Amino acid sequence: MTWHRPDGRQPDQLRPVRFDRGFTRYAAGSVLAHCGNTQVLCTVTIQPGVPRFLEGTGQGWLTAEYRMLPSATQQRHSREFMKLSGRTQEIQRLIGRSLRAALDMEALGERTLTVDADVLQADAGTRTTAITGGYVALWDAIASLLKSGELERSPIRHQIAAVSVGLLAGQAYLDLNYEEDVAADIDCNVVMNDQMNLIEIQGTAEAGSFSRSQLNQILDAAEKGIGDLMKYQKEALG
Repeated sequence: MTWHRPDGRQPDQLRPVRFDRGFTRYAAGSVLAHCGNTQVLCTVTIQPGVPRFLEGTGQGWLTAEYRMLPSATQQRHSREFMKLSGRTQEIQRLIGRSLRAALDMEALGERTLTVDADVLQADAGTRTTAITGGYVALWDAIASLLKSGELERSPIRHQIAAVSVGLLAGQAYLDLNYEEDVAADIDCNVVMNDQMNLIEIQGTAEAGSFSRSQLNQILDAAEKGIGDLMKYQKEALG
């Protein structure tokens, strides 16, 4: 049995990707990231000071918040106010870990960067789109610090991107949309830097298990997709 992609893409082909920079006026960096029908608004704000555990160390910090708008999916979701769902907490921690891997915290100095990822429209891959778009917004935020003279050199040491890969009918498929995501036997999210070193792998067998060789197949597809995403990031950043 062979899986036929609903949108006609090849197994190793990304959905159309676009980054609309400067999407909002007041954030230090803002990008509307498009990945197929998934749209995530990524903004970065800069504040002086760091969490208490870093005070006096000379190091900076990056944290992330993730939310999905009520109308981002076909059925309305209630807003999350005082209590965040486990899914939301897990995703925003992933975004924070991934983008902290881009930075030299000592070069950043004692300031905090907050990455807000707000899903306007969801067709799977929201967390990976948030990371990939978040990097572009982070770049613009750091550029604003360099331009103002607050930083002498950029603390960005690595480019970061993320992509989903699923196994359907025994084959790896890159960048799943929702229809593929719900049908996948194995679903993985992979984060890498520009040296193609792994930052994080989130992989789950929806039923049964998967082999080491299947994991290698997934990672090969992810590496190809992340390489393509980094080309799109560089094009967007000029």
